[in-house]
Amino acid sequence: MHIEPGVVDGAKMAFAYGSAAAAAGYSLKLAADDLKLSNVPAFAVRAVLATVGTFVFFEVMPHFSAGISEVHFILGTTLFLLLGAGAAAAGLVLGLLIQGTLFAPSDLPMFAVNMTTLLFPLFALHALAKRIVPEARAYVDLDYAQVLKMSAVYQGGIVAWVAFWAIYGQGVGAENMQSVLTFGAAYMLVILIEPVADLAVLAGAKAIRGWKHTGLFTRRLYNPA
Repeated sequence: MHIEPGVVDGAKMAFAYGSAAAAAGYSLKLAADDLKLSNVPAFAVRAVLATVGTFVFFEVMPHFSAGISEVHFILGTTLFLLLGAGAAAAGLVLGLLIQGTLFAPSDLPMFAVNMTTLLFPLFALHALAKRIVPEARAYVDLDYAQVLKMSAVYQGGIVAWVAFWAIYGQGVGAENMQSVLTFGAAYMLVILIEPVADLAVLAGAKAIRGWKHTGLFTRRLYNPA
């Protein structure tokens, strides 16, 4: 989902910086909320795990160009369910930064754009989870329909933000719109795959329920709200 340098530039980058700053601020709130139920070492471990996961999603797992951007299997819902919103937000940002710094420095000018694209769908996912997951149900007990809704919100949010940046930066010309549609169609593959991956991961987490006190996972994974 990388927005390439040049798609948004000049004075239009002001909005990107503002949106990234807002995303950073809300991420800090999520981290603070997490720490009310956890502790700093446990949160730090989960943030590191999310960072490693994000880096793997970007650099190790298959990815390919499609229209205006690249399609990556960014399993944001997986990170959220296992590690919590605060740690997932930290990991997405740090993983993106490490990937850009070490492997794709040409992407760094678009860091604010790509950061916004990753984080705002996570915030929407966090809000949705509060609505569709009963307070008495732990995440390990979610069903396919619930996980599919969550994945659709996160991945659909990424598609929506990529489309926004493309149109905001380059207008609604026929070629640009075709590139946006090509990207959106390709990203549907991720929406189909992620719920299956999430259910497999949740099944694995259920099998190691004895680890719930280790601090490696978000409290909500094994406990009701």
